[in-house]
Amino acid sequence: MTSPVWHPFTQHGLNEPIPEVVRAQGALLHLADGGTLIDGIASWWVTTHGHCEPRIAAAIARQASQLDQLIFAAYTHAPAEEVASGLIDMAPRAEGQPELAHVFYSDSGSTAVEVALKMALGYWHNLALDGLADARSRILVLEHSYHGDTIGAMSIGERGVYNAAWTPLLFDVGTIPFPATGQEQACLDALEAACADKPAAFIVEPLILGAGGMLIYPAPVLREMAAICRRHGVLFIADEVMTGWGRTGTLFACEQAGVVPDIMAVAKGITGGAIPLAATLATAPIFDAHVSTDRARLFYHSSSYTANAIACAAAAANLAIWREEDVLVRIATLADGIAMRLARLTTHPAFANPRQLGTIMAIDFVAPDAGYLSDLAPRLRSFFLEHGLLLRPLGNTIYLMPPYCVDADQLDTIFAALHAAGEKFGAQP
Repeated sequence: MTSPVWHPFTQHGLNEPIPEVVRAQGALLHLADGGTLIDGIASWWVTTHGHCEPRIAAAIARQASQLDQLIFAAYTHAPAEEVASGLIDMAPRAEGQPELAHVFYSDSGSTAVEVALKMALGYWHNLALDGLADARSRILVLEHSYHGDTIGAMSIGERGVYNAAWTPLLFDVGTIPFPATGQEQACLDALEAACADKPAAFIVEPLILGAGGMLIYPAPVLREMAAICRRHGVLFIADEVMTGWGRTGTLFACEQAGVVPDIMAVAKGITGGAIPLAATLATAPIFDAHVSTDRARLFYHSSSYTANAIACAAAAANLAIWREEDVLVRIATLADGIAMRLARLTTHPAFANPRQLGTIMAIDFVAPDAGYLSDLAPRLRSFFLEHGLLLRPLGNTIYLMPPYCVDADQLDTIFAALHAAGEKFGAQP
């Protein structure tokens, strides 16, 4: 019987196998046919401490029997209050920069970004109503970015196969060239020139672009980007949906540049990957611009499940793990293990451009059809599945982003399969 399920980012016409996972623990996925897979990409970058982490699972179970769901418009509950306070305490800080002070909940990375954009535009709209600033509406983005699949998030992402069908729905943005090695100053000069025209905001994935190909740029460039925005009064938005929760080696990537954004989007690992939740953090001026005795000036955004109590309980447990356990030590150990094994792989002629940031590793497979639609990608996915791995290449780019609990033997298995893939596919035209 054909399944009625329509899977995301899946071309059903190719009839590729779709394994059924029945159980997960740590870094392992257990399949209905009795097999296992090592989850090398944290199930789309969300699982941090490991699947079915006991503290988080217990918190979900407790909360499910106390309060499951509550309208969050003018109501609140303890888990949401606890997580908001924890997020503010953990958020990036830097001397001389306003602190992130308010938390708005949503349910995914895309919606966290949509909220960030609406906050930024609402800020300038309300200041203009009060005669305190000129209205600003233009958004600046970084080349090759990806921020999600809702309309606003697609509009500020790279244009191409991801969103070609919906071009009529997308709004215009200003694109700043990616600061590739040797092109850093060109990027900064372009941002300086664009900011002179008084845009509303500039949004970036800090330090590494995810779906755009795991492209890495240095912390000093991120720091100067934020400084340029401050000089011109342009809001600086950090999309930490993927980079947050330790992926880059620090809790948030912005910490490595000493940057406090005006608005910051977080999701994915906020619950340890157990259940959907997202949040958008903003400084006091962003919040204050929406505060008024005029009811028409409120922030018009919500979803039915905003700040779901069960999801917030999971997030509270995740924050407790970060406070009470040596998570950064685990991350550093994992990063060292990846670096050691990656070094052995870099001499293989099938691979090029090895790169790593924290627990994120990427390497490009030398292929005649590079890019997201490379014919190599489905063959690699099938090969890795046969070798007991969940890896999902971005075209000809193979990347690794495992849960922090992955052990040395599992890393050895992953890198042995990468080497084997190089042997199998490297000589093919």
